[in-house]
Amino acid sequence: QVQLVESGGGLVQPGGSLRLSCAASGLTMDVYSIGWFRQAPGKEREGVSCISSADGRTVYVDSVQGRFTISRDNAKNTVYLEMNSLKPEDTAVYYCAAEWARACSVADYTYDYWGQGTQVTVSS
Repeated sequence: QVQLVESGGGLVQPGGSLRLSCAASGLTMDVYSIGWFRQAPGKEREGVSCISSADGRTVYVDSVQGRFTISRDNAKNTVYLEMNSLKPEDTAVYYCAAEWARACSVADYTYDYWGQGTQVTVSS
């Protein structure tokens, strides 16, 4: 049974940093690409970043480019999202998801499995 568990969310001041973790069981990251998504209150879910299973290629949406870094530890079957220079508009529930694909995308309809989400709040 596939399970994705996010952790690391919390309350942080603008300009601060957080590192989210996505621990996977029931699948391996050399086969599944992993994406991070977020959903703010009253808004649609949006893609943030992803990392491909085949070669570790990463993708970022423009709003987080240069501030967020996605990485993976295959030995731990865990993907991380390092978030720096956080802004109030980054406030959202963050989800990780897995898709059986060699190349990842930030389109949520391609993903097969989802975690329960972790809340990130950026506020002074």
